[in-house]
Amino acid sequence: MEKKRRLTPWGNLLISLSAVVLLLLSVLFIGIFINNQRAIKAELESKAQILIESIILTWKWNAMYGGVFVEKTPGMLSNRYLANPDIETITEKTYTKKSPAIMTREISEIADEEGSFKFRITSRTPINPNNAPGEFEQKALESFNRGNKEAIIKETVNNATYYHYMAPLLTEPSCLVCHGEHGYRVGEVRGGISVVFNIDKAERAIRINQWVITGLYILTSVTFAVATHRLIIVLHRKLATAEAQLKEMATTDELTKLKNRRFILATLSEDMVHAVRYHRPLSCIIFDVDHLKRVNDTYGHDAGDVVLKAISDTAQANCRQHDILGRYDGEEFLMVLPETDIKTAENIAECIRQQIEKQQIAAPAQPLISVTASFGVACYFPGGEEGDSGLHRLIKYADNAMYRAKAGGCNRVEAVA
Repeated sequence: MEKKRRLTPWGNLLISLSAVVLLLLSVLFIGIFINNQRAIKAELESKAQILIESIILTWKWNAMYGGVFVEKTPGMLSNRYLANPDIETITEKTYTKKSPAIMTREISEIADEEGSFKFRITSRTPINPNNAPGEFEQKALESFNRGNKEAIIKETVNNATYYHYMAPLLTEPSCLVCHGEHGYRVGEVRGGISVVFNIDKAERAIRINQWVITGLYILTSVTFAVATHRLIIVLHRKLATAEAQLKEMATTDELTKLKNRRFILATLSEDMVHAVRYHRPLSCIIFDVDHLKRVNDTYGHDAGDVVLKAISDTAQANCRQHDILGRYDGEEFLMVLPETDIKTAENIAECIRQQIEKQQIAAPAQPLISVTASFGVACYFPGGEEGDSGLHRLIKYADNAMYRAKAGGCNRVEAVA
């Protein structure tokens, strides 16, 4: 069974950042959606309340005068629930009384015919059975008796959606003219007035709004995810480059661009462990520029730096692929040669010595400079001293061999096994 791949820190960062922002975006867009829903709901409720207020004002105006008489035209029926609803004038015209309930019902019929809205007044004990409350209105009246101030439902009839709003009607002194005998008292809920109007456009707007917000949420989320992913990739690359540069600076000698003392010793230590474990030889070469002080005194320290750089380039060019060359100290260089016996190491040192000897180094504003180097070669062999002691002894042997080369006249290779 394959092991599950563990997420990198960058992967964790991307997932965590995306989760946080997506959560914030979700809260934001849900808040926008809910706010829009509330705004539409408030608009519908406001429209219903305005209609109710208009109707109540009309009803109050009629009730204030105890009903209104209008000329009775052909086909107009008198209100049979009123005593003496008709009167005749001296001009022989007949007028019939329109009570508040009758007037509001007739206005409702006109509004319904025009398709605007319809409304009705109902009560717990209506005089006219046609004003008896429906199921919603009955429940609304019961809730009004419990102290509620309004009742709202949405109804679907013939694939059309309607907003049904109902508010309570309180008994006023003018109401007792018609309803006093029914036991009503001033201030109590005698019934309610309801208004119904089509809200298909509002429902369609809500659906469109929902799709728009959902689309914007998806678009914003995808855009953010892509932008975040690209940003993290760019940051990752920049940080990786910076990390590589810092690592290079921490392990590289500034002048020669070779590995520095710390890195070369760490490499030699690792190769020592490998040599001990697998019983393989390990050689190292230490070489030193002969009479570099003379060059500095004659041509200046800038020329001396040019000489060190040129020698390091020459030595690096003659290294094998798996050999490691570094600046050990001042004008001393250390080369690590894994799985290399003393004879091979000695041959490599001799090759480098000859290349340095033949080299003509050009320093700015100076004549060509020729220098030589002295080499010390040492080799660790399996079964020898291990650990740090073996490492330092190997370096000490190579260093001693180099000093023997200098003592023997410089520009030489000395080896010790």
